[in-house]
Amino acid sequence: MKKLLVLMAVLLAVVLYAADPNVLVDVTIGEPDTLDPHLAYDTASGEVIYQVYENLIQYKGSSVSEFEPRLATEVPSVENGLIKDGGKTYIFPIRKGVKFHNGDELTPEDVEYSFERGLLYNPAGGPVWMLWYAIFGIWDVTQLVEEVAGKPYDELFDENGNPLPGAEEVFKKVYDIVDAAIEVDGDNVVFHLKRPYSPFLNVIAQGSSWGAILDKEWCIEQGLWDGQPTTWWKWHDQQKEESPLYQNAMGTGPYKFVEWDRAQQKVILEANENYWREPAKIKKVIIWGVDEFSTRKAMLEKGDADIAYIPTQYLDQVRGNPDIEIIEGLPSLVVTVLGFNWSIREDSKYIGSGKLDGNGIPPDFFSDVHARKAIAHVINYDALINDVLKGFGKRIPTALPDSLLGFDPSLPLYDFNLFKARQELMQAWNGEAWKKGFKFSVAYNLGNEARQRTAEMVKMYLEMLNPKIKVDVVGLQWPTFLDATKRGELPIFILGWLADFPDPDNFIFTYYDSKGDYSSRQGAKFREFVSTPMDELGGKSLDDLIEQAAAETDPQVRAELYKKVQEFVVKYAISVPLYQPIGVRVQRKWLKGWYPNPMRPGDDYYAYYFEGKE
Repeated sequence: MKKLLVLMAVLLAVVLYAADPNVLVDVTIGEPDTLDPHLAYDTASGEVIYQVYENLIQYKGSSVSEFEPRLATEVPSVENGLIKDGGKTYIFPIRKGVKFHNGDELTPEDVEYSFERGLLYNPAGGPVWMLWYAIFGIWDVTQLVEEVAGKPYDELFDENGNPLPGAEEVFKKVYDIVDAAIEVDGDNVVFHLKRPYSPFLNVIAQGSSWGAILDKEWCIEQGLWDGQPTTWWKWHDQQKEESPLYQNAMGTGPYKFVEWDRAQQKVILEANENYWREPAKIKKVIIWGVDEFSTRKAMLEKGDADIAYIPTQYLDQVRGNPDIEIIEGLPSLVVTVLGFNWSIREDSKYIGSGKLDGNGIPPDFFSDVHARKAIAHVINYDALINDVLKGFGKRIPTALPDSLLGFDPSLPLYDFNLFKARQELMQAWNGEAWKKGFKFSVAYNLGNEARQRTAEMVKMYLEMLNPKIKVDVVGLQWPTFLDATKRGELPIFILGWLADFPDPDNFIFTYYDSKGDYSSRQGAKFREFVSTPMDELGGKSLDDLIEQAAAETDPQVRAELYKKVQEFVVKYAISVPLYQPIGVRVQRKWLKGWYPNPMRPGDDYYAYYFEGKE
């Protein structure tokens, strides 16, 4: 009944926008996680931020290596004198005459504030680590605090969370270091990198929400960091819902944020008529999370939706419609990986009893390599790609996508093999896992049928191997699913990764380094494992190898280092790569102006216009 009522509400609301040439309706799955640019780290959030905010530079068309100016008037280069000091200084002349949606004029101080707020806010599990790594060569603000104070960040506070004597001096010194790295010089904003970092422009280009430019004055009025040198700690790692930008957005972009209707998973944007470029041709955009495929399909076929997420297994259901355009074979810099939590939260509701007693699993169940390998062998990869994705995906040996430096097709692939899975289970936990059986849950985000099918495979084949094994499959709304992974509650998580910037470090570091974005989802035992020196790695840790590869300037040497990293990853089944998708897009033929770019988190509605929609 509930599903029927939701469906009726969606269809009723669609009538208001059906075939309106001034309104674009994009039906997808899920909804944003947050609209705060410095915490948003998913494509649903990034797509909204992309329309509302602007960065200093943007990618040129479909290229992932050429740039054009955006809020800066020039793209820095050695040739134009805006990259200096051997690649450590970047100068951005800031465009004049640009206004924020509230009428405030863009200034270089807004740019400075935007980056400094992000660096000092530095939320756990967010994307700001890239700014820290690119500019300072470290991973987060707490690392800088420890360097300045000589003690961990947490030791600067008493048991009530109040700063101890001397802490304010540390906060001021940390601020001064950040402030000196990003400074205003007349009409320019100058970035001083600690060392040359060639992907820096990729890191901050349009498409990366963490490079979005905020209105300093408005942000302070909303309750963000007040810009003072000694107060930033009050906002550091603020919880998602506590951020004033959680459900609010205001930038300089071609679209203004109007509403985020959480009940209907619907975001409404309207054209910025005072945009510094020509105003957008399409005056209203509705991004609508409609998890039910049949509803999305019906909306697309009737012309009530202009763009629709159509899972590849259902493409044949919309083929042959003269009003629908299917664009296939699109390149992607995306991987989908099944990851393991080696130290699940003890209070997780997804681990049953929390013990290896036949009714649950202990929190460190997947710290056993045999438990991980068993999962790797119960996934029917060919069926997933051929039957679910309808061929729109390919196998990859690790979380590194094809086309990036270091990709090695000669590395072994995990195979679907129930005999091997049984052997691994019989060795897991000294045979106790097989003898006693176990129970846990596998969650997926609703609407993603490939992830649902993967979860169902894990259940079906594990239970087939041993009747003492029980697996529950749980579908969660996207924000709920994402939060559960971040809190370390899920034993297994299935997540995709869209490149933040087109470099192998963005994938290898993310999935396999103890400081990578997914490390919090993988648990303390995972972090200990990859950060511990090992003889087979020449006395280095996996972390050491990954960070050595990131700093290496010789492409051939770098590729060899990545091969060594990946051989270790495969040997220990650190995670299970499922597939690299092959892109496909479905839209009404009256929509014009679309162009591909694998670095864009969704659509660029500003480029679109309608032809023949009445």
